[in-house]
Amino acid sequence: MIHVVGHTAVDHISRVHHLPEKNHSTHITERQVFFGGGAANIAAGIAVLGEAVTLHSCIGDDFAGSDYEQWMDKLGIHRQFFVVPGTHTPTAFMFTDDAGDQMTFFEWGASKAFAAAEAPALPLVHMATADPEFNCRVAEKSEFVSFDPGQDVFWYTKEQLESIIANTDILFANQHEVQQMCTTLGVTRGALTKEVTMAIFTMSSDGSTLYIGGMEHFVPVVPVKLCDPTGAGDAYRAGFLSAYVKGYSPLTCCRIGTVTASYVVEHAGCQTHLPGWTQMLERYHTHFGTLEQPALRG
Repeated sequence: MIHVVGHTAVDHISRVHHLPEKNHSTHITERQVFFGGGAANIAAGIAVLGEAVTLHSCIGDDFAGSDYEQWMDKLGIHRQFFVVPGTHTPTAFMFTDDAGDQMTFFEWGASKAFAAAEAPALPLVHMATADPEFNCRVAEKSEFVSFDPGQDVFWYTKEQLESIIANTDILFANQHEVQQMCTTLGVTRGALTKEVTMAIFTMSSDGSTLYIGGMEHFVPVVPVKLCDPTGAGDAYRAGFLSAYVKGYSPLTCCRIGTVTASYVVEHAGCQTHLPGWTQMLERYHTHFGTLEQPALRG
């Protein structure tokens, strides 16, 4: 069982020709509403790939009976929810321009309850965007920890990052989040990678790099026609973690994450085009060759 901690949200995704400067405006050319939230996206990706997953999240009283609840039921996602009456389920407003750059505004809503919530002790947990103090408590109590600060990286203090990284086995981040963590901690990128067993840093269309055992391994992206980059990182993590619990090597897990992400960016919405394991394998074979046999993980 993979446990995922963090936001469940409703995504309002808009297209614009360009992102405006401060005190300027721009025209929205397209707007759609999708199921989202970093943790929920990862949980959905894991479920579609066929692995058992439990989502730990905060929701408002607008979630019960919603289409989103029915969707999670259909996927078979186990849920441990903090229900916060009188609040909205978190909502994200994302704007993507013609160059693929993004800007996001996030309403925490029910997720404010994370701050005072009792942190679970979990055997294998991935911590996505959530309250920094809550994630610190989860990391301290859990056995195996995967951490992804996401866009909430700016809310972490130096002490919080030091605490959580000290208890982290796998660190995920994109290039912007890596830069912010290094700035907050006052360390170099190389020093940061040495603080954890393995680190996976994604670089949008420039691929990703695995840092493990003092070595660097580059993984190129799978070339596809880009529709919307939203959710690519979440899909990567879902693919990686699903492969990791099956016993595949970390490098192969990165490749599986890359393939999983390639499906998501072909369509708008973070959960609208998630591949199953068989579907993922077809594209993996095309771009990376024969998939190795997994090993038993101790």
